[in-house]
Amino acid sequence: MSSHQIAGHQRRLLSIYLNDHLMGAAGGGELARRCLGNNRGTALGRFLEELVEQILEDRRTLEDIMTRLDVAADRAKLAVATVGERLARLKLNGQLFGYSDLSRVIELEALCAGVALKRRLWLSLQQVKESDPRLVDFDFVKLVERASTQLDGLERHRLEAVARAFATSA
Repeated sequence: MSSHQIAGHQRRLLSIYLNDHLMGAAGGGELARRCLGNNRGTALGRFLEELVEQILEDRRTLEDIMTRLDVAADRAKLAVATVGERLARLKLNGQLFGYSDLSRVIELEALCAGVALKRRLWLSLQQVKESDPRLVDFDFVKLVERASTQLDGLERHRLEAVARAFATSA
């Protein structure tokens, strides 16, 4: 494989990687909004209001990175994210209809997983930044710290949701 072919292959892999994360950001944003809608007026709801805004900011940052790297968004993957998030609503949650304590636990676990993956994205791009001057304007250290803070908050609320859903009185 020539150096030109290697560079083209690496570019294709980066495009797939970034688009997979963009798909995750789209689905995660939808999930966070749905979770917020079911938890308004609570401490979790107040946390989610800020988280939803941050997820949208992070998605815009990812889109800016993709633009800077001349990576086009894969519209098919974005459509899959939307459909996938809607299908996830059909999961069994201990009730025929509506929102349950189990719904809250599962949503928070999914959000934890998504934010953990986003944190890894920022860490990966920090590594790429060292060899790609097009990324010099992005503060990946700050993005990693924010994702870590988001994850800490989600985990605290997840544990509260677990206690509410599964704790038994003696």
